[in-house]
This record gives sequence, C-alpha cells and structure tokens, in this order.
Amino acid sequence: MTPQDFDKLVECRVELIKTTLKSKGKEYATSGDRLHNFNRAANMLGITREKALVGMWTKHIISVLDIIDEFNVHKPTEELINEKIGDSICYLVLLEAMLKEDIGCTLKKK
Repeated sequence: MTPQDFDKLVECRVELIKTTLKSKGKEYATSGDRLHNFNRAANMLGITREKALVGMWTKHIISVLDIIDEFNVHKPTEELINEKIGDSICYLVLLEAMLKEDIGCTLKKK
C-alpha cells in the first residue's frame, strides 16, 4: 500500500469513527451520559464499567478474529471490514473516554 493510499485510509477511518460515535451516542446515551450503557451494565453486573465495556467489546473482537480465521476460505466485503474494524476502534475510543474521565483528565485540543 502506498503512503498516499494509507493516508486516505486513515482519513476515511477517522471520518467513519466520528460518524459512528455520534450516531450511536444518540441511540445509546441517555440523560446526556455518553457512557450510560456501560455504567448501567457495570451496576447491573457488579463490575467496573471498563470491564463491562470489555465484555461487550469481546463480541466485536471475535468478529474480527473470525474474519482473519476464514480469510483464505471466504473473503470479507469492504463493508464488513469497515464495520468490524470500526466497531473495535470505537470501543477503544470509549474505553479511553472512561479511563480519562476516571483520572480526571481535562480534554484539550492539540
């Protein structure tokens, strides 16, 4: 892959992350709490919200592993790759939000 193609891939991925997190935020966040589902799952299960996130994220990791395991037999579509890789990246962004909130990090634009 050329550096130019890689740069395009990164730009597209960043836009997809923004779009996905904004649309899912509207779907899953309630009362203005972007991490509502993880907080509620943690409370329900008696675990930390980070562990609740990892539990939910596991499904997405397994989907990515299935794509890799089946790659020589069944090639995934570009749409499937975008979805599954994007889901995992979004979970990492959400985990970052939790961890930074937990340590009282003030978010600053660079």
